[in-house]
Amino acid sequence: MSEHIDCVVIGAGVVGLAIARELALRGREVLVLEAEDAIGTGTSSRNSEVIHAGIYYPTGSLKARLCVAGREALYRLCQERHIAHRRIGKLIVATSEEQTATLKRYAAQAAGNGVDDLRWLTAAEVKQLEPELRCVAALLSPSTGIVDSHELMLTLEADLEAHGGAIALGCPVVGGRLDEDGVTLHVGGRAPATVRAGFVVNSAGLAAQAVSRCLEGIAPDAVPERHLAKGHYFTLAGRSPFGRLVYPLADSAGLGVHVTLDLQGRARFGPDVQWVDEIDYDVDTSRRAAFAQAIRAYYPGLDESRLQPAYAGIRPKIVGPGQPPADFCVRDPAAHGGAPYLALYGIESPGLTASLALARLVADESAV
Repeated sequence: MSEHIDCVVIGAGVVGLAIARELALRGREVLVLEAEDAIGTGTSSRNSEVIHAGIYYPTGSLKARLCVAGREALYRLCQERHIAHRRIGKLIVATSEEQTATLKRYAAQAAGNGVDDLRWLTAAEVKQLEPELRCVAALLSPSTGIVDSHELMLTLEADLEAHGGAIALGCPVVGGRLDEDGVTLHVGGRAPATVRAGFVVNSAGLAAQAVSRCLEGIAPDAVPERHLAKGHYFTLAGRSPFGRLVYPLADSAGLGVHVTLDLQGRARFGPDVQWVDEIDYDVDTSRRAAFAQAIRAYYPGLDESRLQPAYAGIRPKIVGPGQPPADFCVRDPAAHGGAPYLALYGIESPGLTASLALARLVADESAV
């Protein structure tokens, strides 16, 4: 069986769905190929569900630009479509005087990125807001929020389908070929097929490299190496001691073991960083003691017995341990000899926040 279609998006996570929706809104014929039997089963459903402000990323980077633009677009969509969310605010805390210099660098970085609503708080001011929190100073980010990521993805899916797009579940891409005038994809699953597309977007997340490597016509050096950073999450049984998100200072691999809240107000801690070789979502309960130690740096009143293992997620990084953080990697048709193929790699945090802005960038590229 062979089909011809205008645009194919590989991967039905939040970014793939946002891209497919944007293409459909622009009048393009769109088919989404998803290897799993449901949308958003990977990175999109195993994260903190935070709407980031855009504070940490290098000015001018894709992460900085798309996070700030995507944040505002995401809040608008949530309000217009009644997607569950809260603009809850975040405290970034310094737990020693030595760390206050880093907070000042964050404030300067945020200003360079167009985040102009941060407030500097003294320890006393923090105590008034969050009595259980211990720190010497903090930055308050009023623009940080939380969102129901599954409800968001269902809305993106509904918009896609309302504009003529379709999603094919259980349809992994197992091979194919790039040409100057199109891309041929061999699709496996229960009903194998061959699809010929005028433009293809690889938004397969953790599987993005594998998808590209199974296609003829892609140079090996056009596909960055994949590194897997596993993060565990623990919930706090009972009432949350905090009314906002709480973040320690970032480290080289992420934003540290921070506090997020779900839309019911329950506290959730994570993620830690564990470099792994294989995708494995098992929760290692032995990591609870390390979690407790990290949390007590800013929440000394923690009762460790209340920490309950929740879930694990894996970030699709393109740099490994000890390397500086990488920007989003967007390999456009120019990187593929002019073939109409665009691949996204390393779309980790703030991918959810940036999804709508990233979708506009990709859709613009598809029209070139």
